[in-house]
Amino acid sequence: MTVGRPLPHDSARLHVTGAARYVDDIPVPAGTLHLAFGLSPVAHGEIRSLDLEAVRNAPGVHAVLTAPDIPGRNDVSPAAGDEPLLADGRVHYVGQPVFLVVAESHRQARQAARLGRIDIRPLDPILTIDEAIAANSRFEAAPLVWRKGDAEAALARAPHVVAGQIEIGGQEHFYLEGQAALAVPQDGAEMVVHASSQHPTEIQHKVADALGLPMGAVRVEVRRMGGGFGGKESQGNALAVAAALAAWRTGRPCKMRYDRDDDMRITGKRHDFRIRYRAGFDDEGRILGVEFIHYVRCGWSLDLSLPVADRAMLHADNAYHLPAATIISHRLRTNTQSATAFRGFGGPQGVLGIERVMDHVAHHLGADPLKVRRANFYAPLDSQPPDRPQTTPYLMR
Repeated sequence: MTVGRPLPHDSARLHVTGAARYVDDIPVPAGTLHLAFGLSPVAHGEIRSLDLEAVRNAPGVHAVLTAPDIPGRNDVSPAAGDEPLLADGRVHYVGQPVFLVVAESHRQARQAARLGRIDIRPLDPILTIDEAIAANSRFEAAPLVWRKGDAEAALARAPHVVAGQIEIGGQEHFYLEGQAALAVPQDGAEMVVHASSQHPTEIQHKVADALGLPMGAVRVEVRRMGGGFGGKESQGNALAVAAALAAWRTGRPCKMRYDRDDDMRITGKRHDFRIRYRAGFDDEGRILGVEFIHYVRCGWSLDLSLPVADRAMLHADNAYHLPAATIISHRLRTNTQSATAFRGFGGPQGVLGIERVMDHVAHHLGADPLKVRRANFYAPLDSQPPDRPQTTPYLMR
C-alpha cells in the first residue's frame, strides 16, 4: 500500500449518490406483511394477562403472536439462551417485546401494537449500578479477579498513593440504517432472510431454532449495512426471527423494521462502567502497583457482557507497564436493555481507567501528564532492562 494514495471504498459511489440499496430499499414481493412489537411499559414485573382483542380487530391486522405461537425455541440471545423473542411470564425492562403484530402496513402494525393491554404485577426494578450492588444482583456468583504480582504489597511500599473513581456512561450506536429484516418463505419449508447484520450465521441459527428447521433450510443474505459498530452483532436477531416466524405462520413474506424510537427503546447499548482505582508510584510517576475495581452494568440478560467485561480487564494497562496489578470485575444484572457489543468491545472502558490514573498521578506530583505517561510506556526491547516487558503482558491469572 502506498501512503497517501486514495483507496475509495468499493461502494463509495453508490453511498454518496444514494443508490446503495439497504434492507428497507429492497422491493418487497406482492402480499408482504409488516410487523411491530407490543412492548412492556414497566421495567420489571409478572405478566398476569394479555388483552389483545382490540389489537386483533384493528385495521389491517392479520395475526397477533405471543410466546406460545413459537414452534421451536423462544430465544434470540447470542449464546446464553436467556433472551426470549417474546416475553413469557415476566418482563425485565421497559421496551421488552411481549407480543408481535402482523399487519398490511408498517403504520397499521405500529398503531395496532399500541392497543394491547398488558396486565403486569409490578416488581421492584434494579436500574443503577448502586442498586445492583446493594441487591447483590449479578450474573456470576462472585466477581472475577485477575492478579499479576503483589499489588497490595506494592501499594504499601509506594512513596505515593492516589485513589479515585471514574463513571463511564452508556452510548447509543445510532447507525444511520436502523434495524430491519425481510423474510420470504420458499418451497419445502425453507426460508430466505434479508438482514442488516454483522453476524448472519447467528441469525441463521436463531431462525432455524425458532422454527424447528435444519440450518440448511435457512438462508441469510446481507448485502450491506448502514453502520453497525457492534449494534448489529446480536441485536438484529429479534427482527429476523420475528419476520421468519410471521412468514412461517402466514405463508407470506414479512418485513420488520424499527422506527428510531423503538430501536432506542429495545436494543442494547455500550456497557456503563464504574471504575475505582488505587495506584502507587514513585517520585517520577512510575507505577509500582495498581488495583482496579470494575462495576459493569450489563442489563437484564447476558448478551455478550462477559467477554466485554473480560476485554476491559485485558485493556486495563493500555500502553503502560504495570509491574503489579489486581483487577476485580463485577458483572451486574439490571432491569435495563441488555448492554451489547459496541466498537472497542470493552477496551475503551478499560483504557479510560488507566488514563484517569495517569492524570491523577500527574496532578498529585504537579508534573506534565505527558511526561508521566512516557515514564510508564512499554518500550522497545533494545532500550529497556530485561525485566521490563515490551508488549502487553497477558500473564494475569
